[in-house]
Amino acid sequence: MLKILAISGSLRERSSNTAILRAAATLAPPDISISVYETLGELPHFNPDLDNETVPASVKEWRSLLKESDGVIVCTPEYAYGIPGVLKNALDWIVSSGEFINKPTAIISASPSPDGGAHAHAALIQTLAVMMATIVEGATLLIPAVSAKLNDQGEFTDRATAQALGALLNRLIKASNGVGALIALDTASPSHG
Repeated sequence: MLKILAISGSLRERSSNTAILRAAATLAPPDISISVYETLGELPHFNPDLDNETVPASVKEWRSLLKESDGVIVCTPEYAYGIPGVLKNALDWIVSSGEFINKPTAIISASPSPDGGAHAHAALIQTLAVMMATIVEGATLLIPAVSAKLNDQGEFTDRATAQALGALLNRLIKASNGVGALIALDTASPSHG
C-alpha cells in the first residue's frame, strides 16, 4: 500500500486546510493510504540544543512518519504573507535529519483571499526546495476564496476544485512510484468530497 502523509499548516479545529486534506483522503483508491498528521501543535519549539540522539518523543514520531511515507501533501493557510509559525517550526525539525530529501511532495495553499495564499505558497515551495524535497511537477494548487468552496461538513461544493485536487493526487501518486489505482477525475466531485 502506498502511504501519503498529509500535513495541515493550521491548528484550527475547523480549519479549511485540514478539511481539504481529509477530503483528499476520501478520494484515494483503496490501495492508497492518506493519513492526516494530527499532532503538529505538540512539537516543541525548534532548538538545535535539543536536536541530538535523544530528541523529544513528538519529534521522533514526526520524523518517523515522514520517513515511512512514500509521498507528502502539505496544505497551508497564509498568515501575514507567510506560512504559519507552527508549520515552519515542524519543518525546522527536519532540516538536520533530512526526511524530506527526494520525498515526492505536493503543495496546496488555501485562503479566503483572492490569490489563494500565493505568498505562503511561494514561501513553502522555497523552504521545501532548500530541504531537497521533490516538488512534483503539476502537484501544486492555490485555492482562493476557500470558504465558498467547502460546506459545513468540510466537503467540496466546487466541482472544479475537487477535480483539481484529484489531478494533484494522481500526479503525487505517480511520482511516489504508485502502481495502484488512480483517481477517476469524473468522480472527484462535490458529492465525493
